[in-house]
Amino acid sequence: MTTETKVLRTKSGVVTSDKMNQTVTVMIERKIKHPLYGKYVKKSTKIHAHDPDNKCQQGDVVKIVECRPISKTKSWKVVEIVDSNK
Repeated sequence: MTTETKVLRTKSGVVTSDKMNQTVTVMIERKIKHPLYGKYVKKSTKIHAHDPDNKCQQGDVVKIVECRPISKTKSWKVVEIVDSNK
C-alpha cells in the first residue's frame, strides 16, 4: 500500500479589503530577480479568499490555503490570522 500525502499550497499575505461578505482580498508580495539587470523587483498578486466567520480585517496578515473552487474567483481559504491589525 502506498500512502500519498496531499501537498497543500499555502501562502501568506496582507488583507487589503474585507468589504465583501465571507470574502477577503489578500495581497501577496514576492521579490523576483530581473533577468538582465539583476535587480530585485517587487511583484504582487491579489487573491480572493473565503473567510466564513468574517474575522479578518483590513491590514491583518493571514495564511491562506488552496481549496476547491467556491465561486468564480474564490479558490483559497483563510486558515489563520498570523498578525492582527489591532
